[in-house]
Amino acid sequence: MDSKEKKKLSESDICDLFITPAINKAGWDPMTQIRREVTLTPGPVVVRGNMSSRNKKKKKFADYVLSWEPGVPIAVVEAKDNNHTVSHGIQQALGYAEILDVPSAFSSNGDAFASHNKAPATGAEIETEFPLESFYTPQDLWQRYKTYRGIKDDAEKLVVQPYHLDVSGKEPRYYQVEAINRAIEAVASGKKRVLLVMATGTGKTYTTFQIIWRLWKAGEVTRILFLADRNILVDQTLVNDFKPFGSVMTKIKNRKIDPSYEIYLGLY
Repeated sequence: MDSKEKKKLSESDICDLFITPAINKAGWDPMTQIRREVTLTPGPVVVRGNMSSRNKKKKKFADYVLSWEPGVPIAVVEAKDNNHTVSHGIQQALGYAEILDVPSAFSSNGDAFASHNKAPATGAEIETEFPLESFYTPQDLWQRYKTYRGIKDDAEKLVVQPYHLDVSGKEPRYYQVEAINRAIEAVASGKKRVLLVMATGTGKTYTTFQIIWRLWKAGEVTRILFLADRNILVDQTLVNDFKPFGSVMTKIKNRKIDPSYEIYLGLY
């Protein structure tokens, strides 16, 4: 395709014809490792008197989020149409990389890729450009991510333990993913005490469930105690977020522990 025809293409066309094929060719699995148009922040809530609404025009979404495993994002790619330079979207990509706390940010206009590496071996952040056919493999960017997050080889098994997949399609929001992954990585590195501070309405119970699920499935823990300050919160947790634990879960009653269970919910 000549340059004049290429400049007539939309950003979506550039993605479909040039960027996605280049990423696929580098060995990324389109079903599990590549996500398109991923919403990172839904947009600010605007309050007018007693009325409020969300400004969806200001939501932030990444054109591509690349993951090593589902729920473990390691890079972002920002796409632009061919009327922009290769590196035009790199600052935008860096903003999204900051939100996800990943070291690799890329932009492309369909001619080549611009890259920003926040975890090079030299210690100094590096910006480069390279041809479409030279995109990084998943293994390359996973090693970079491990360096950036300080993940040792012996911690990898726990770090990549899959999330619970909900049949309804429910999945963690970007900040929940970061909280879950940070907690798992801390445990994998040998830390015994981890504190997460989350505001009301941000999904603390669901976040806690995913942390426990991954630790439990990986065999890292065999007994778990979940505490709440009201009966109604314990009961809601049993039938909602923690429901997948099924028969291995019980509610503590009369301060008696039945050792045949693995997941315990109680009051404090």
